Amino acid sequence: MDRKKFSWTVLARYTPYIILLILCAAMTFATDNFLSLSNVVSVLRQSSFLLVMAVGMSFAMILGRGADMSLGATVAISSCLAAPFLRESRSLGSIIFGFALAIGIGVIIGAVNGALIAYLRLPALLVTYGMSNILRGTIYSHMEGSVVTNLHRSVMFLGSGFVGKIPVPIIIAALVTLLSVFILKKMPAGRRLYVVGANAEAARFSGIKSNQTVILGFVLTSAIAAMAGLMYIGRLGTAEAQIGTEFHLNAIAAAAIGGVSFNGGIANLGGVVAGAIILSLLTNGMNLMNISSDWQGFINGAIIILAVLVDYFSNRRNR
Repeated sequence: MDRKKFSWTVLARYTPYIILLILCAAMTFATDNFLSLSNVVSVLRQSSFLLVMAVGMSFAMILGRGADMSLGATVAISSCLAAPFLRESRSLGSIIFGFALAIGIGVIIGAVNGALIAYLRLPALLVTYGMSNILRGTIYSHMEGSVVTNLHRSVMFLGSGFVGKIPVPIIIAALVTLLSVFILKKMPAGRRLYVVGANAEAARFSGIKSNQTVILGFVLTSAIAAMAGLMYIGRLGTAEAQIGTEFHLNAIAAAAIGGVSFNGGIANLGGVVAGAIILSLLTNGMNLMNISSDWQGFINGAIIILAVLVDYFSNRRNR
């Protein structure tokens, strides 16, 4: 019995790395330029935006209340409302205010989501889905089909700049991941996220303020989503209401592939890194092989289901 528990636990932990190695080997044999430096950098750069969002999504999923379905809408509304203050012609004070406004919007959205989920005991999926619709309706009405262009060079640097030969998005993704690991592993508030996710009742009896911890998890998710939004409009060079429509689904997929348990209390951010790269590799490699979008969706879905099944059997064996 113990051996079975150990086997499933080990498999769940290393599944994303195994999938990543298999994918790299398959793509190397199937394409001529997969391992070229330009293609590797392209894949890492593409995966960096997804990685930032997936790391943010992990904070909500750790709590075991459900994923944050408003993440994509948070990306859109925070970046679009901040974008007018982030134009090239604006003053330094306006630029600073624009960055602070974007992150502040993310924090407020996360706090509202967390409070409704924690204090009213409402289902996280329904709360965040409802919030997503509210945010989308608000930003569509506000933008009225307009597009904010001519963004400041500092915003463009976040999404498309370089430090030496390294794309800035890769550096930001690495810093966000490392900071998140530090929060979860070294800070008491981060460790409480694991405890509440594993057993909320036990956490409450041990003196942990579960409601505040839930709010913190969703605030971190939304704040990181707002950061990803700034990166994304810096990549596009424009801000519009339509951005981020499927970002939450991609972030959930990367986190699930990476081993973040839907049951809460378990997260491996190293696996999340692998999960984000896996999804980017799939898209990149299948485009190189001219695989149709229908088959791409089928393959992506099969890998996600595999990751969820491993998580399910791992949790079942460890009960």
